[in-house]
Amino acid sequence: MESRGEAQRMVVEGGAPDPREARSAPEFIALLRVLKDASGLTLRELARRADAVGDVLPRSTIANMLGRTSVPREELLAAFVRACGCGPAEAANWLAVRKELTARGQRAGGGGAGGSEAGAQDSGTARDAPAGRAPEESAEQAPEPPSELPSEPPTVPDPAPSPARRRRSRTVLAAVVSLVVLAAAAVAVVLLVQGDDRPGTAPVTGPVAGRTVQIRSVHSGFCLSEHRSTDSGRLYQLPCDGRTIPSFSLRPLGDGVWRLVTDHPDYGKGCTGVWNGTREAGASMQDQTCGSRGAAEAFWIEPVGRPVEGYRIRPAHTHLCVGAEAGSSRRDAELVQMGCDGVDRGSLFSFDPVAVDASDG
Repeated sequence: MESRGEAQRMVVEGGAPDPREARSAPEFIALLRVLKDASGLTLRELARRADAVGDVLPRSTIANMLGRTSVPREELLAAFVRACGCGPAEAANWLAVRKELTARGQRAGGGGAGGSEAGAQDSGTARDAPAGRAPEESAEQAPEPPSELPSEPPTVPDPAPSPARRRRSRTVLAAVVSLVVLAAAAVAVVLLVQGDDRPGTAPVTGPVAGRTVQIRSVHSGFCLSEHRSTDSGRLYQLPCDGRTIPSFSLRPLGDGVWRLVTDHPDYGKGCTGVWNGTREAGASMQDQTCGSRGAAEAFWIEPVGRPVEGYRIRPAHTHLCVGAEAGSSRRDAELVQMGCDGVDRGSLFSFDPVAVDASDG
């Protein structure tokens, strides 16, 4: 008969993240969220498991720890990783990384595969802004913007443009709009015939630096993607099957701020941001050249719910939320900057890891 300690360690066997991937406190907290998800346990279950071995780990304390951007106390971290099922060697790794982050504030490149991706330079030549609809005049201010966070994210220099980056001609915009209209009509016909093709409920995963992900709407089950038939860079919610475009990875900018780095198969590297740096609600989300929109392409990523139901993506220059237009759950709904009304319909996301083929580099 297996001991209680052996049963607990089996919870995350083969699925625990490596804490040595973390290079900063926000990355360390993000990996703790991944560990919690890998355990498959609720906050209540984690608290009970801790109590069973004499540790003190209230549910509210766990939630606060996973929602912060600073490393937790040593005894809290030890109790948490043990409750998630980590054995003595794994717990020692978590505590060692915590000690290094506490002493130095940052670590050298992590041991995981995502380390090189997170430090990769963003490059590209400018994409022209699309002739989209004018944003709405009134914006609903997000309630209670994050405390103790800067009003603007840290300035991160961008490298020189690459000739491989796409250039857009304003002369083709009329043709592009026509194609979009035809594509939308075709999609509507397919939906009427096939019905709702949204995937089922899937576990929620938090952000991890450098990891290639699909950004999935918890509300609709669809993923953020561009249409291959256009070069506008605008993002819509489309089926997650196969490869959505562009691919996304997350780059930490410090103080809990992230950049959504993109890699388009036709146009190369870029960043997601709010169209033209617009502050009003209704402005489109758009994949474009990194560095052209300042704080409009930097985002706070916040967990929502206890246990976590999903993550809000909030543009740093407005404190609004990214979500499907009008909270829609339909395929092909556009992603826009919108008010955070507390309901979170269409504005909660999961950062689902995807496998990267060796041929992709």
